[in-house]
Amino acid sequence: MDDNKFRKLIEEALDSLPKEFAQKLDNVSVVVEDYPSPMQLWKARIPPWGLLLGLYEGIPQTRRGIYYSNIPDKITIFKVALERISKDDEDLKQRVRKTVIHEIGHHFGLSDEELERAGK
Repeated sequence: MDDNKFRKLIEEALDSLPKEFAQKLDNVSVVVEDYPSPMQLWKARIPPWGLLLGLYEGIPQTRRGIYYSNIPDKITIFKVALERISKDDEDLKQRVRKTVIHEIGHHFGLSDEELERAGK
């Protein structure tokens, strides 16, 4: 899938967020990369041969103080990994949406375990 279509899938996922969550997204940017850097793999505790679909880097809202001021948090969505595990464009769309929502959950302070329980 070309980069513009892939970015459109991310925009659709963000647009699909419930209003109460979308309004509370604060100081966070969402970017697309083909592959994670070695540092991003290390931060996520993923071996070099592993797949990383998305990564949240920042201070979750639940840990910010009243006077919080910092560079924007960053959510990176990794295009090649998502394409690699998807059967077709519709499957890719669903996986992108799930990954975006998962990483936004981290922005709101949810752990992987909490996100897994919520997804069931």
